[in-house]
Amino acid sequence: MRKTKIICTIGPRTANPEMLLQLAQQGMNVARLNMSHGSLEWHQDVIRAIKRINKKIGTTMAIMIDTKGPEVRSGDVKQDLVLQKDDMLTLTVRRQAVLEPSCVEVSYDGFVNEVEQGDIVLIDGGMISLRVLAINGLDVLCQCLDEGVLTSRRHLNIRGKSADLPSITDKDWQDIRFGIDNHVDFIALSFVRGAASIEELQRYLSERGAPIDILAKIESAESIPHLDEIIAVADGIMIARGDLGAELPYEEVPLLQDEIIRKCRAAGKPVVVATHMLESMIVNPTPTRAEVTDITYAVKAGADAIMLSGETATGKYPFKALATMDVVARRIERQMQQNTAVQVKISNKPKDEIARSAAILSNNLEAVGTLVITRRGLMAVLLSKCRPIAPIFAFTNTSHVRRRLGIHWGIHAFRIKFSNDPEVSIQRAIEQLQRKGLIQGGDRIIVLSDILAGGKFVETVQIRVIG
Repeated sequence: MRKTKIICTIGPRTANPEMLLQLAQQGMNVARLNMSHGSLEWHQDVIRAIKRINKKIGTTMAIMIDTKGPEVRSGDVKQDLVLQKDDMLTLTVRRQAVLEPSCVEVSYDGFVNEVEQGDIVLIDGGMISLRVLAINGLDVLCQCLDEGVLTSRRHLNIRGKSADLPSITDKDWQDIRFGIDNHVDFIALSFVRGAASIEELQRYLSERGAPIDILAKIESAESIPHLDEIIAVADGIMIARGDLGAELPYEEVPLLQDEIIRKCRAAGKPVVVATHMLESMIVNPTPTRAEVTDITYAVKAGADAIMLSGETATGKYPFKALATMDVVARRIERQMQQNTAVQVKISNKPKDEIARSAAILSNNLEAVGTLVITRRGLMAVLLSKCRPIAPIFAFTNTSHVRRRLGIHWGIHAFRIKFSNDPEVSIQRAIEQLQRKGLIQGGDRIIVLSDILAGGKFVETVQIRVIG
């Protein structure tokens, strides 16, 4: 069973129910909806289709909406603008119907106040690079550093700077309300700069009784000095390497990826590596060897999930891309099983130590898995942090907890009806695993559960052999 989870972005290529069913059958764990594209009606149709599939075939695909966030974009051009090296291009915040040739509108009025002479402006994450030569009123005169073709509404970054825009826009709030109404499982919050915007959204969700986890997207230069506070308050982190590599020198991105994964693992927060993982498979049926290595690097570092974007949203080969990611992750995980040491520090927190002990027992006794009885998912998440070799079978009594556990490394979640007697719940869980062929007679399994002792519930780690 694959432990590293896979997130697939749903787009025009994969939005119909037949395509979604095939993605589910091939192992998609989380469906991502990019709120930068498509109408709310379109997204709602996709959500309904996913929920029908979950009900029909018993999958636990979670649903994530990814907010558009505060973006700076170029305006519309009447025809594609072909740029050569050293050409002059003017970026303007003038709002007029007709602009002179080689002049392009910018959506953000504050652009002229934040850019400085000598700054590098990146279009589409660096597909075109411009050097700022001068600022004249509402115009920014730039020199092209590369040749390229500028089309309408391209994303702009100033290298090393983040635009002074609100973290959560009016459109984002509209999309968040849509997510609450449709009972999504995750909100990926774009262009997070610090803890404040996450806490604001958490309060908003709490006031409305919405059990939705927030993944903070790390994609701006301004977020880097505040990584620790962001990880502390967020439910998880997404490393959005595209925009991050545009705002920072690209050679820094792998180092930041390592740092973020390490800190998230220490904190027990799920971490997603996203963007450009199999970019070439948007148009090609096979990956580059560098892309295979990129997936390997993320899996070996311990990422909880890896993500496909354009590969499954608009690409020609969405199922081959998913199959590629799946087979590479499985192969690397088999290699990693040779190391049986649990790489988690000793803690003075009882629950953490119970989970660590369970992971050590599972590895040392070569158990087929660890069965966890959990209402909120906490013990399963703590066990996932320990990265045991065998799968984690988490049993909960609520559907939303079951789905939200689907982003965490190594957890395979199920729903059962809990009994007031913990032993009855354990037996129900074992029977379900047997029916699914995941365990059989003679197998050794670790059980994390409460038991009744002296009239009180006591947390235990048990070693059981299936009869």
